[in-house]
Amino acid sequence: MEPPKSCCQAKQDASLSIEEPVAPAVASCCSKPAPSKSSTENHSSCCQPKQSIDWLLWGSVTACLVAYALHLLQLDFGLDQVHTLAHSVFELLNTMWFSLVLAFVFVGVLSQIPQSLVMAVLGRGGSTQGLVRATLAGVLMDLCSHGILMVGMKLYQKGASLGQTMAFLVASPWNSFSLTLILFALIGWQWTLAFIVLSMVLAITTGWIFEKLVAKGKLPANPVPLPPVSDVPIKTQAKEAFQSIQWNRKLLETVWRESISGSRIVLRWLLFGVVLASLIRAFVDPETFQQWLGPTALGLMVTLVVATVIEVCSEGSAPIAADIMNRTSAPGNGFAFLMTGVATDYTEVMVIKDTMSSWKIALFLPLITVPQVVVVALILNNLV
Repeated sequence: MEPPKSCCQAKQDASLSIEEPVAPAVASCCSKPAPSKSSTENHSSCCQPKQSIDWLLWGSVTACLVAYALHLLQLDFGLDQVHTLAHSVFELLNTMWFSLVLAFVFVGVLSQIPQSLVMAVLGRGGSTQGLVRATLAGVLMDLCSHGILMVGMKLYQKGASLGQTMAFLVASPWNSFSLTLILFALIGWQWTLAFIVLSMVLAITTGWIFEKLVAKGKLPANPVPLPPVSDVPIKTQAKEAFQSIQWNRKLLETVWRESISGSRIVLRWLLFGVVLASLIRAFVDPETFQQWLGPTALGLMVTLVVATVIEVCSEGSAPIAADIMNRTSAPGNGFAFLMTGVATDYTEVMVIKDTMSSWKIALFLPLITVPQVVVVALILNNLV
């Protein structure tokens, strides 16, 4: 007696020999006679995997929509916590939406840019020039931290090295043009420029350490195969790529699909972060934080913990960092709040883990970045 055949095996055999259909030995979803062609087209196969619901994404979307609606309708049921929660969700979503839309579009556009051109702009991974270019790209891009995260993951999928990707992520979140102007007004241009330069230095050193760990086999390299090195100038490559674009409806549909698929993995954690941060604002007294954030070693440690817990988006963290600096006379704590939020943001950690399929890479980001931030912060606090 032959052993029972699986559902898929039975269907394959039935399709090969209509005159001798396979009769499975056990009752299963495939134990029925081989269906006709029209039947197989109209009914789903038991061999096809079922699509599960993304409960984190849709649960976060629902919570955000409900809270947003409560704020618009001014319904708090007489509870201060509900009022704060709804207002926080409303404020965070209104602050982030424009940067996220820009990132959403850019991810779709980036998917259509030839890999060779992307790598020509960033330079080769494993080199100082490549790290500097990735850092400058992050600083010059005017997007919020989660918008940058979408773009960073797409760059990795295009072939950017692990070190370049990390340098891009560390350098970029609060270094946008809009936030630079805000920090100019809040803490002065001298401290703002100092923070920008120091963040770039940390981005390059972080990227360099990641590159060394990859070279030694401690961390996996980017598996995306790189295109051969081209001697054609970047300007010529860009011109040829632009001229080859067929501007039609199909292109727009492709960009739209790529935008959705590339942004979904970030959006699910971002909206969850909005809900979590709003809950913290609603149930934790902010004055309690301010009492513990002075220019001491303890104050710096507390700042690191607070930044890890409440960081959601750069537009929200920059004013808080300025407030910490001005109220406590601790510029190092303000800098640490900005940079630690970037390195320990759980949204970033989870997206890196999902995109790169490695908990090790995701956890190495805070392990490498935070100690550097602590050293710089202590030096800045001692300068005042």
